[in-house]
Amino acid sequence: MTHVTHLFPVRVYYEDTDHGGVVYYANYLKFMERARTEFLRDAGLELDALEREFGVLFAVTEAHLRYMRPARFNDLLHVESALVHLRGARLAFAQRIVRDGALLVEGDIRLACIGRDGRARRIPRPVLARIRPEASE
Repeated sequence: MTHVTHLFPVRVYYEDTDHGGVVYYANYLKFMERARTEFLRDAGLELDALEREFGVLFAVTEAHLRYMRPARFNDLLHVESALVHLRGARLAFAQRIVRDGALLVEGDIRLACIGRDGRARRIPRPVLARIRPEASE
């Protein structure tokens, strides 16, 4: 399978670290969230516009992370995001956080398209048209 991979740079700030000087484990999820937002933005989709125009949001339903190496203050990281599943109301991303080519964290993030009422909704066709070329179903 061929995946279009989106790259998003993240600089580690002091506020991202724990008492030991390494990135606090939950902050990797924040870095991945930002990267997915930018992935969609680069596809011409703004999250606030999706809610306003189609009444839909994307909610994380599962997040599986594997930590290999720590990142530290002032590191320049890159979050690699590939859309690996797209069907109905579901989508999934494979994400990796790397520093100088070394894998630090990898994640499998699954999302659902939901309406304002919190119920699952099919991903709107205009949204699919924008992101389908990025998926490798």
